[in-house]
Amino acid sequence: MTIQNELTPHQIVGELDRYIIGQHEAKKSVAIALRNRWRRLNASAEMRDEIMPNNIIMIGPTGVGKTEIARRLAKLSGAPFVKVEATKFTEVGYVGRDVDSMIRDLCDIAINMVREEHSSSVQEKAVQRAEDRILDILIPPAPVVLSKVPVITTPGFEMQQGQPAAQVGAASIDDHVLRTRTRDKFRKKLRDGDLDEREIEIEVSSDQSPMLQVFGPMGMEEMGVNMQDIFGNLGGKKSKKRRVPVAEAREILTQAEAQKLIDMDKVTKQALERVQQSGIVFIDEIDKVATRGGAGKSGPDVSREGVQRDLLPIVEGSSVNTKYGMVKTDHILFIASGAFHIAKPSDLIPELQGRFPIRVELDSLTEEDFYKILTVPQNALLKQYKALLESEGVDVEFTDEAVREVAHMAAAVNEDVENIGARRLHTILTTLLEDILFDVPDAMRDDHFLVDRDLVLSKLAEVVENRDLSQYIL
Repeated sequence: MTIQNELTPHQIVGELDRYIIGQHEAKKSVAIALRNRWRRLNASAEMRDEIMPNNIIMIGPTGVGKTEIARRLAKLSGAPFVKVEATKFTEVGYVGRDVDSMIRDLCDIAINMVREEHSSSVQEKAVQRAEDRILDILIPPAPVVLSKVPVITTPGFEMQQGQPAAQVGAASIDDHVLRTRTRDKFRKKLRDGDLDEREIEIEVSSDQSPMLQVFGPMGMEEMGVNMQDIFGNLGGKKSKKRRVPVAEAREILTQAEAQKLIDMDKVTKQALERVQQSGIVFIDEIDKVATRGGAGKSGPDVSREGVQRDLLPIVEGSSVNTKYGMVKTDHILFIASGAFHIAKPSDLIPELQGRFPIRVELDSLTEEDFYKILTVPQNALLKQYKALLESEGVDVEFTDEAVREVAHMAAAVNEDVENIGARRLHTILTTLLEDILFDVPDAMRDDHFLVDRDLVLSKLAEVVENRDLSQYIL
């Protein structure tokens, strides 16, 4: 059972509230979209393929939480997630990345996700094998010889002619017992970390692969070609010897053994299935590819309307060729976002507008929102700065009046200069704490530092009041 089918829409919104302040309508829409994915997978077989995802377009100024909502949604669902910028794509046939590459990137992410899951499942066995390899280096096994004649080992037991066998007898039996006991002692020392500093020589596979210079508008990843598959096995697998501490050798050998235990065909099959059934693609800055007010109609615009036309078949549902195989995009959820300061959603070509039936407008952040952003979320900015300074042994404390003054200044500067949302808090706090961040640990020996309202006013009041300075500093 996955997180996805355990959480109801209300619970999904509750999880998003732990990290994102406000924007209830946007959270509600993405929660419904996420739950609908589980509902489709549990629908009747004849209807399952007919139910298409309702793609979402989020509209709102920068810094209000559009990207964070999509990123947290992907973590909740455990789904492959990729964030792309619409501005880096160009129309097919021109120099630049084509829109199909977003699906290839999504497949790479899914492969890594599933490989890590499979690696975790075989980790215990991989650790055991890695330990055996290290012990073989520290305590070489007894030599094995082929017995050409029957050898009597114990009364009533006879080895078969030609069967591999260790040299026997009282001395060899004692040697075997001694080696076993020594090996067990060393295994315990290895697990306890007593041997971590000892250096040993191990043999690892070489990561060097043939270099190939590609000339042209597209790299090999755009064509879905894996160069390692073409040239990687020429001349066989190459290996090299390294002398490393036992602790590092254990990690290297554990990873190597885990890779041997993983069935990559199974990994690829599961990853492609996960991409097709639960993948999420977040297309940011989609307003930058909108043709504003009829502009650009006089000639080709390869980074705007051409990109929109290329997006149509992928968002609607088509097959994309990747190095892992064909991927159908019919049931991938697409979430687009943009500030739409200059262009409007209606400036997108009508066909693309129809591919995003759910539109959500995100609200600008208020002074109260800034105060909550600073204090409420698990990853609140004040908590981040406290953690940074705690690493230096300094405890920084913010009074409630200081926090509210920072929130007031952030809202005021956003209103007067340029609205960049919660990102304004980063610049204000960096300016406020610049001296302490610079002085610790050399010039400041105190282990406690208090940030009150007077300090905030003395550090920031002049900058906030000076409109010219605030444009550059804040």
